[in-house]
Amino acid sequence: MTTGIRSEANAQPAPAGMTRHAPLLGISLKLASTLIFFVMAASLKIAAETVPIGQLVFARNFFGLFPVLLMVGLRGELGLAFRTKNPKGHLTRSAIGLSAMVCSFTALYLLPLPDATTIGFATPLVVVVLAFFLLGEPVRIYRWSAVVVGFVGILVVLSPHLGEGDLDSTATLGALLGLAAAVFGALAMIAVRKLCETERTSTIVTWFAGASTVMSLLTVPLGFVLPGQAWIIPDLEMAGLLILIGLAGGVGQILLTQSYRFADASTIAPFDYVNMLWAIIVGWLIFSETPVPEVVVGAAIVIAAGVFVIYREHKLGLDRTKARRASSPSRS
Repeated sequence: MTTGIRSEANAQPAPAGMTRHAPLLGISLKLASTLIFFVMAASLKIAAETVPIGQLVFARNFFGLFPVLLMVGLRGELGLAFRTKNPKGHLTRSAIGLSAMVCSFTALYLLPLPDATTIGFATPLVVVVLAFFLLGEPVRIYRWSAVVVGFVGILVVLSPHLGEGDLDSTATLGALLGLAAAVFGALAMIAVRKLCETERTSTIVTWFAGASTVMSLLTVPLGFVLPGQAWIIPDLEMAGLLILIGLAGGVGQILLTQSYRFADASTIAPFDYVNMLWAIIVGWLIFSETPVPEVVVGAAIVIAAGVFVIYREHKLGLDRTKARRASSPSRS
């Protein structure tokens, strides 16, 4: 999934002075974050049977804010985290991220876990397209080819949900919302790229968590006009589940952010596809969901395309570094 399950768009490499090269530790933290995010996903899917999506989004952001503030405080950046010269940029990024979260949570509720997870893998492919059109980043034939192949894989995954032509079905709605979540998630990543040019990591993460918590309260009035969307007063068991959703989301975000302290993004990113393994295991054990062949085949195509995009990004990054070094005047 996108911003809802995992917070890739929120996790950015820590400042250089706080990093050290320990790839195995970085990979371990990344894998731990994917597992924690699927604890959150399973809890969300269970809670969504009773709790409206808006209230789930609020719980994810409000209770997730506490681990984030703890991390920022331990790094001695609590005061700095709230300082910014670009509040408009943070609010825009938060609105986009919140939209991704609403679409992602709804798709997660309406679709089997493996299906929703695979559709979420479209996000890095959409990032390539948006980076070309919005940021003017050069994209050559290799990455365009990978993007096209990846979207073919997404269409394979969508085929069981769209093949009947019934646009009113819950599965079709879930598939379309999953795609919308991928687009919003990609836009959020683009927004974070721009913010990283002037803002600290702690500022981006803290503003997103805080602004998203406040913005999610805007879903309260929807309960008066949309059936089934009225916020509820949870019982003790459901309250515990809502707290777990938020804490798991916050802790998963911290583990993901920390993983970038110990390994390059190109080293860590391919392990995001472990999410498919968790989706199959959790879906089978908890929700008795078995992925259909189209989902397995489509996932394999999308993962292959995504790994190739990551490889090309890494290679281009190395080439740009070499070019900068070659163009720098030598020191005698």
